[in-house]
Amino acid sequence: MLSAIFNLRFALITWPAILLVLAAGLMVGFPAQDWWLVPFAALCLCSVLVGLHDLRQTRHAVLRNYPVAAHLRFLLESIRPEMRQYFFEGDKDGSPFPRDQRAIVYQRAKRELDKRPFGTQFDVYEEQYEWLHHSIAPKPVLPHDDLRMMIGAGSAQPYSASLLNISAMSYGALSANAIRALNKGARLGGFYHDTGEGGVSPYHRENGGDLVWELGSGYFGARAADGSFDPVRFADAATEPQVRMLELKLSQGAKPGHGGVLPAAKVSEEISLIRGVPLGVDCVSPARHSAFSTPVGLLEFIARMRDLSGGKPTGFKLCIGHPWEFMAICKAMLATGITPDFIVVDGKEGGTGAAPLEFMDHVGMPLRDGLSFVQNALVGIGVRDRVRIGASGKITSAFDMARVLALGADWCNAARGFMFAVGCIQAQSCHTGACPTGVATQDPLRQRAIVVPDKAERVASFHRNTLHALAELVAAAGLSHPSELRPHHFLRRASSDKVISLAEQYEQLAPGQLTADPASSPRFAEAWAASSADSFARAG
Repeated sequence: MLSAIFNLRFALITWPAILLVLAAGLMVGFPAQDWWLVPFAALCLCSVLVGLHDLRQTRHAVLRNYPVAAHLRFLLESIRPEMRQYFFEGDKDGSPFPRDQRAIVYQRAKRELDKRPFGTQFDVYEEQYEWLHHSIAPKPVLPHDDLRMMIGAGSAQPYSASLLNISAMSYGALSANAIRALNKGARLGGFYHDTGEGGVSPYHRENGGDLVWELGSGYFGARAADGSFDPVRFADAATEPQVRMLELKLSQGAKPGHGGVLPAAKVSEEISLIRGVPLGVDCVSPARHSAFSTPVGLLEFIARMRDLSGGKPTGFKLCIGHPWEFMAICKAMLATGITPDFIVVDGKEGGTGAAPLEFMDHVGMPLRDGLSFVQNALVGIGVRDRVRIGASGKITSAFDMARVLALGADWCNAARGFMFAVGCIQAQSCHTGACPTGVATQDPLRQRAIVVPDKAERVASFHRNTLHALAELVAAAGLSHPSELRPHHFLRRASSDKVISLAEQYEQLAPGQLTADPASSPRFAEAWAASSADSFARAG
């Protein structure tokens, strides 16, 4: 017992207890002179009480062995992300976004100097280093307003979209003020704002920016009482003039194949109204859709959405998983003659407010691989000229945009880039409700930090300056428009003594090659043979 009293592990209980007894004795013996001992005695008493609590609790083993002192571990652990970001992180090695990528967004959003001195910090002879070929005869730089493209050219209400837009982020995941700032910025800059699968909220409508309504498996905003798709409610919302396109979400990069549940306690009256779900009941977003179960059914549902909207461009978003499933969709396009107006390819590097670690780290195809696969599959079946492709997944800079445009994208969506423009500091507390900048929280006191008019200007400035940087890259490559970018324009150091182009890394199919001679492509032949228009299951 005596050894335990003087063991250093328990020193913050035993020595304060001894000092507390001595202080009490002095205060009793000399009450007039020793008033200054009161705060000292109180401190000792607190240490003893905390230590006794630590010894008796059963949750943390380290506190039982190191009472009081082990609380320092929890304190240091709680500030570890901030310490790493502010003191130890290099400009190129932060995660998920390094410091220089965040800085370029902040600078362009604030219209500050976005240049760098003294040369690149990259080791240009390191494996995976990438660069863009430039031209001896650069072209004139296009105005950023010219960097647009048409989606749904054959539909009743085609849409002219910017090459950079706000990717899907729902109200609920983001605060009301963040949604307001993003949408007002989209209106100021002339680009669209994807609602996310949470539905079209009043905060999306407030400032009049163009909207792409994302409809997920929960059918929020177009949901019947039993959770199924309600065509009447859908038509009422889809025909609103502010809604410019419709996007059916099949999966998202950060957690493909995973549904979600908003607990009943979090289903407020406002959320109930926006999403069309009852109060006091868990709000379930299933992992799969109930409105269709086959590739043909998917395309028929896309056509139905387009008809109900009055002919607005309609497509779907997905992260590529089993290759034969997308091939099955391609075969369904050929069988039915129905094509979506667009497909958004979401890379597994995409972000989200919260996802299981295993899904976030190890499920889903990365953007470049998935994008190249979709591009070549559509080319291979001969429908690429009818289907536009969007790309999303960790896009913040003009180089990020140029690379995916070269791989087949017609335009880009960015989520976290625009979050940085609104004020996100990558605190990575989105899932806690305690976002320090008010971006990803429903706490009214926290979200008041976002001053909507100021942040809206920053959103528009980030968009404008990033497109200007893209125009400069394209001109430097000797091209007239980003649509002229091709995989051979980009080089990658595959090893210390080998450089390859993206055209060499990713197989390029000829128009109609898959339908004419599927066996001629090793990358696509197996998936093509394993697919069927009538089922997502692997054939054979």
